[in-house]
Amino acid sequence: MRRFCFLWSKQGEQSSTIKKHRKPGIRIVCLLLGVCLLLTGCQGPQKEEEKKSIRIGISLYRGDDTFINNIRNELEEKAKEYEQEHGIKVTLDIQDAKGSQNTQNNQVERFISLGCDVLCINPVDRMDASMIIDKAMTAEVPVVFFNRQPVEEDMNRWDQLYYIGVDAKETAILQGQMVVDLYRKSPEAVDINGDGMVSYVLLEGETSHQDSLIRTEWSIQTLKDGGVPIEKITGGIANWERSQASALMEQWLGAYPDTIELVVSNNDDMALGAIDALERAGTTKVNVIGIDGTTPGIEALENGKLLGTVSANKGIYASAIMELAASCALKEEKPEEYPLVDGTYYWAPQEILIHDLEE
Repeated sequence: MRRFCFLWSKQGEQSSTIKKHRKPGIRIVCLLLGVCLLLTGCQGPQKEEEKKSIRIGISLYRGDDTFINNIRNELEEKAKEYEQEHGIKVTLDIQDAKGSQNTQNNQVERFISLGCDVLCINPVDRMDASMIIDKAMTAEVPVVFFNRQPVEEDMNRWDQLYYIGVDAKETAILQGQMVVDLYRKSPEAVDINGDGMVSYVLLEGETSHQDSLIRTEWSIQTLKDGGVPIEKITGGIANWERSQASALMEQWLGAYPDTIELVVSNNDDMALGAIDALERAGTTKVNVIGIDGTTPGIEALENGKLLGTVSANKGIYASAIMELAASCALKEEKPEEYPLVDGTYYWAPQEILIHDLEE
């Protein structure tokens, strides 16, 4: 600043020697210009205005999936809480892809065109997330994937890609462990016909979903490792759906009457479908176990229709999505209460919920 003022003084001295050659208007313009420069120099760099609102584009693989619908409801509540706590308006643009990857890709394009600050995507096809990532990278819009984990190669393409979900292996081990614990405490509660062998059927989710494969493998392995004598009767793919599981269970009850003692299901909706078929057949002496801790699943648990389920804490799950998305939108540090593994993954906590057979 001192140097600037010195130069101004020198210019003033020079002007006194040649002022007779200048027009008055020129002298005034120069003076105003100098004042403007002086004021600009004193102000320093302009501070970027803080954001007062964020827009989050959310695409669900299927809005009628019970677990996803539970997460959606929780997300809407967490957005309201975030607004109240931080004083920042949160707009959630929630779309249902209805099981179509092309529809979801178009939704992502729309989110970007609307100026969404961050995308939260529940992929239709976890193996085909590359187009979503391409569009997001080009527009420089961060993406928080959830529930259906894209392949590692895709997740490694950019440092603004994140995933929130549950550890599928942990889920499966907890599901198997609930039966192991019950068998050790009361073998007759699991080996219902008392023949020394627990005969089970298996309801599986989508073949392309990593959770379905891992849940199937480790749940059964945990039963074996825990010393439960098991024998598989049959199994089938019901794609996470209650109606498909109900149809399969009805067939199995007809083909294997008075044989099935345990139904191992990859999720609660399929477990409820099996219960529907059991009720139609008038059969009550079959244990059914699920995963997800959905609202209807917990109701069935409380009514004694469902033996047990593994519940992800959906409040924490949704809060992690909201907080991480907001930090991306505002370009802030990632929330410490939801630590990211390898800077990319957050695994929501889970717990066993089991019906008390002594009630």
